[in-house]
Amino acid sequence: MTDCLAVRMRVVSAGAVGRHMPSAITLDDLAAMMAEDSHGHRYETSPEGALSVLPPRDSEHAAIASRLFAWFILAGWPAEQVLQAAGLCITGPKGDGGRIPDLTLWSKPQACSVWLAITDPLLVIEIVSPGSEAMDEMVKRREYGAAGISRYWVVDRDPAQTVTLHHLGPTGEYEVATKMPLAWLLNTAPADHLG
Repeated sequence: MTDCLAVRMRVVSAGAVGRHMPSAITLDDLAAMMAEDSHGHRYETSPEGALSVLPPRDSEHAAIASRLFAWFILAGWPAEQVLQAAGLCITGPKGDGGRIPDLTLWSKPQACSVWLAITDPLLVIEIVSPGSEAMDEMVKRREYGAAGISRYWVVDRDPAQTVTLHHLGPTGEYEVATKMPLAWLLNTAPADHLG
């Protein structure tokens, strides 16, 4: 084994990661980790401090996000209010977590920041990636609901690309408003689902 390869293997070993991992990961730490990751992984934390390392998005994921973005723009939403992969600061009882939804829709343009405050998002959309089903359909649904985000949509990667539209119910938990294939959703107006 060459010296260069041995150094690379040592750097990415579990021991090296554990030795250099801070005891508590801040939102600044997450931003720095993403900036240093040449492979495109996303790093998120729950408000309780649980770290998630998510794989880079694939081309199907990117196409779904692009179709949804275009749908909002063609319906008249300003690009400054339809953000792709913008970080959200999710405040919880034990601290701040950071999530990076695939698409967010805002009631007004946001200040320039890596981690946006949950003050006026209208909608958060997550596109399920292989291995992220439980995170998108359970963990993030709970966190976004607790943060008071009024609408949460999940796009599955089944053949129909089924979109589950959730709205925040009176108990503070999401209720399913409807489910439909992405192609059907894109043949409606966004306003039909945001009222």
